[in-house]
Amino acid sequence: MSSVAINSAAGSPLTISGLGSGLDTSAIISALMTAERAPVTRLTGQQEKLQGQEQQLQSVQQSLQQLAFSASEFSLPSLFETSQTVTSSEPTRVSAATSSGAGIGGHEVEVTQLANSAQRTFTFTSPAAEDTLTIDGNSLTVKAGESAKELASAINSDSGATVYAAVLEGGTLVLSNRTTGNTGAEFIKVSDPGGTLSEQAGTAKEGKNAEYKVDGVAGSSTSNIVTNAIAGVTLTLNGLTTTGPVTIDVQAPGASVSAVESQVQAFIKLYNSTVEAIQKQLTAKPLEKPKTVAEYATGSLFGDVELESVLSSMRQSMYESIAGLPTGMSSPEDIGIGTGAASGGGTSQSAIEGQLTLNATKLKEAVQSNPAGVEQMLQKWSQGLQSTINTVAEPGGTLETRANGDAGQITQLKSQIETMNELLAVREKALQATYAELESVMSRNSSQASWLTSQTESLNSSGL
Repeated sequence: MSSVAINSAAGSPLTISGLGSGLDTSAIISALMTAERAPVTRLTGQQEKLQGQEQQLQSVQQSLQQLAFSASEFSLPSLFETSQTVTSSEPTRVSAATSSGAGIGGHEVEVTQLANSAQRTFTFTSPAAEDTLTIDGNSLTVKAGESAKELASAINSDSGATVYAAVLEGGTLVLSNRTTGNTGAEFIKVSDPGGTLSEQAGTAKEGKNAEYKVDGVAGSSTSNIVTNAIAGVTLTLNGLTTTGPVTIDVQAPGASVSAVESQVQAFIKLYNSTVEAIQKQLTAKPLEKPKTVAEYATGSLFGDVELESVLSSMRQSMYESIAGLPTGMSSPEDIGIGTGAASGGGTSQSAIEGQLTLNATKLKEAVQSNPAGVEQMLQKWSQGLQSTINTVAEPGGTLETRANGDAGQITQLKSQIETMNELLAVREKALQATYAELESVMSRNSSQASWLTSQTESLNSSGL
């Protein structure tokens, strides 16, 4: 099949199949353009490969920056701030906390009575007309038809009230003192001439103090929070010690083991995830026939020498002694941070990759016996680790330089591709115009040949 060109209003050639030479000129033009687009296809592949590599470099840089920040937190003064810890053998019955400096040692606490508030219980009757109540000298107006819940809400929202109100099933109203402690027989005085509240006989309860003993010495408190039983310690009485005394242990001032361990565990978790992600990049091989940016990204950092060197330096920092520090407290290994090992003496894959584990017992013993040494070692070690990481990962470092280099090449390739596509578009239009003109000429020649043939036949038939 062939085509004849007809100029469109926009100036672009249109084609009509089935005339002229009988050749498929559209297919010929398409094949020619495919061949001429081969350089653009190669440049596009290069561009997508660079985009994939740029993305991977930026991802690794961000992960390493986060790790460096986590390491920097070991230098925070607050991490090793001296404090006292107090523990309770039964915190559900008696809990304890230090409120100031406290003498170290253990204490036996017995609780025989908890502090409570005084109570009175009333039957509520909605008044037919407005009524005025007086509770401990505080007046309260009850509107006609008001419910028990509405009255309770009014009492509880009154800042001048001495009681709280609770509504039970059936409309029963319970008034409780807002404070706990011994009240004696005179408590919650209610005056109600209108009869809205009628006290239920035998339900009144006096407020009582908490009764306890500390190391055999009896004490009493209007509240279940006791601040004067053990100097520098606040006790919270939660229940009676019916099964025996509760032991309160006040430890010596020192760094918080739990705070240090929490920081170390957080760092190890981030360190391991960072190392694992980089190892995947280093061991992932390029795909044979990548088509997308994501596929080109796979394997773009395979065997990257710079990243291999960074991981090696990070791994060495975990066990190499730091210059200027005493033996026994000169590396993270001395406080229980190290690589894991498989059972039976073999080496685990995580150890090969340089992932970390923590011996919590060893860390606790180190912090308790030599907190200053642990602090100094962690600070110097973290500074060295940050320096190693920042060489490649900080703004302006080698990873960013490489990523910026890729970005520059991507911009250049994009410009080249756009220019080449514009030239190819012009070339395609020129080919279409050329073949259309060829088809037009061949069509006219064919028409002339047909006319001459018909004339010849006509002369022959007439005997001339």
